[in-house]
Amino acid sequence: MAQRMKRLGMPVAAFFGVALIGLVGTSWFLNRDALRQAVEAQIRAVTGLDLVVNGRIDVSVFPGSYVSFHDVGLKGGATADPALSVDVLTANLRLLPLLLRRFEISDVMMLRPHIRVVRDGDGDSNWTPFIDTIARTMQPGAENPLSFSEIRIQDGLLTYRDAANRVAETIGDIDLSLAWPSISRSFAATGQFDWRGERVDGSISTSDFVAALSGDRSGLKARLASPPLKLAFDGTVANRTSLMMEGTVTIDSPSLRNAMRWAGQPPPGTGGFGRFALKARANVVGPSIALTNVNVELDGNVAEGVMTYANNDRQTLQATLAAGNLDFTPYISTFRLLASGARDWNRQLFDLNALTTTDLDMRLSAAKVTVGSSKLGRTAFGANLRGGALALSVGEAQMYGGIARGSFGIARSDTVADIKAQFQFTDVDLQACASELFGITKLSGRGNLNVSLVASGASPFGLAQSLDGSATLTGQNGAISGFNAEQLLKRLERRPLSGAGNFRAGSTPYDKLTIALKFSDGIATAEDIRVEGPAARLTLTGTASVPMREYDMKGIASLISAPNAAAAFELPFVVQGPWDDPLIFPDPESLLRRSPGAAPLLDAVKDRKTRDAVRSVLERITGGRPAGAPDAAAPAAGGPAEAPKAN
Repeated sequence: MAQRMKRLGMPVAAFFGVALIGLVGTSWFLNRDALRQAVEAQIRAVTGLDLVVNGRIDVSVFPGSYVSFHDVGLKGGATADPALSVDVLTANLRLLPLLLRRFEISDVMMLRPHIRVVRDGDGDSNWTPFIDTIARTMQPGAENPLSFSEIRIQDGLLTYRDAANRVAETIGDIDLSLAWPSISRSFAATGQFDWRGERVDGSISTSDFVAALSGDRSGLKARLASPPLKLAFDGTVANRTSLMMEGTVTIDSPSLRNAMRWAGQPPPGTGGFGRFALKARANVVGPSIALTNVNVELDGNVAEGVMTYANNDRQTLQATLAAGNLDFTPYISTFRLLASGARDWNRQLFDLNALTTTDLDMRLSAAKVTVGSSKLGRTAFGANLRGGALALSVGEAQMYGGIARGSFGIARSDTVADIKAQFQFTDVDLQACASELFGITKLSGRGNLNVSLVASGASPFGLAQSLDGSATLTGQNGAISGFNAEQLLKRLERRPLSGAGNFRAGSTPYDKLTIALKFSDGIATAEDIRVEGPAARLTLTGTASVPMREYDMKGIASLISAPNAAAAFELPFVVQGPWDDPLIFPDPESLLRRSPGAAPLLDAVKDRKTRDAVRSVLERITGGRPAGAPDAAAPAAGGPAEAPKAN
């Protein structure tokens, strides 16, 4: 065995020795000018770009075979500025052809290249001739078959300018390896680059590079991974008249808000838009993207359906999605109608910029919906945002134990929001409905509520000041907490001045409740307020200030013995104070009139003759007279004064 290895090793060593001697000899006798010219010609033939060398040229045959060009520019014949400029362009040569005095480039390395891409209004760029040349060169049967196996880019810089679409981007610190299809028809590129302050790992591959360059259909796989966003695509691509892509797209982001900022899109609002994931079948035609079989997750909300995105002068998003459970709390958590004191409207100005960035048309249905403390059952609603005007419509929602329908619109006028709301609540729990919508916690029962309101303002307080519209409420089989009208009336009927105890305890049950309000400039006027209970009836008139959240109302409480019987006892009362804790007390004059002993005295005080007699008696008792009263016993002018009589 040893003898055989020895006999085999001798020819191999001799071969390498001859090759080494030939290589050294080639380096001595090689025409370096011819080598440089051949490399330049080959680069020109392969890329279609003219090579403009402004610096020195280094040629090496042994131990490394390469040609290095310093301060190089590559540009098309009709362009003034180079499409590619490189500090050092090194072309490594194939060893075997070099021994045969043929100069063939194995691979190319570009150190600190600056790639300039300028796109015109027709969609063409300064790289279009370069791409057309590569496509012609790589066609089967071409006279100059492409010979580059790899192009490496180190510390590169790419600038992209599209004046028609007002787009300008810069990608820096590019480190890429392009596997050039010298034998196979496929093409692949992998590497890293910096974009908008983030390091991005990327890879792209095509199954038919020639077809892709020619605009024909080709397989495409792409992947981008960065801290804000991960994106992957697996499908096909074509670019005849416009870009067309079809395949599966996957997007994943730990924070959609940060990803949108990174991509140059202002995120809406200040809450939510955290964890995001999407997987769908994508169909791209030009600037439009149609997504089917969508499975999307945002802030823990999962939905399925279809989506369409277009960027024709203005961004437009359309979607039809269905979900199981949806929680909208993160998106309204920073929107507060009331200030931190919970009794005053919030005066913080609205941020309406999100209404002008994107057009939206969405249809969404869910089995359960959570909005803050509100719990909704099966819900179907739509959202339309166009030209800065947002319209929300609720087709049907299981809400407050009943059914809710309506619409809500916001239109932007500079910094002012114009609001229009119309809602109908049918057979709802009035305690939950009134508490969450109006901050009123004293009402219970079930009923129907119709609301039609308009307002305009730059803050919730501004909206409250300009509120116009109407609201009607009909309820049944409930109660108004805070006072017991029946107990209070019976006590005051017996003893009007004996003290009514605690007016703010207990509750007043009712069989039927009717409330009709008219709003004008933030003031709600009671047009019809009636509370009909088994033993008492209440009617109210007056106003309520929406900006101040206070009542100023008067009413009459009637004690009845039968539903259709006349009132046995009536008592006027007053309701004043804040909405969440109003003061309810009877009218003092009415109590005095109800008292058998106080009523004559009250009438006497109101009669002038009786009032003068009472005053005279008081003067005799006290021996004086009220200040400023005339002296009735004064003598006539010039007469003597009469001495006082002894008692």
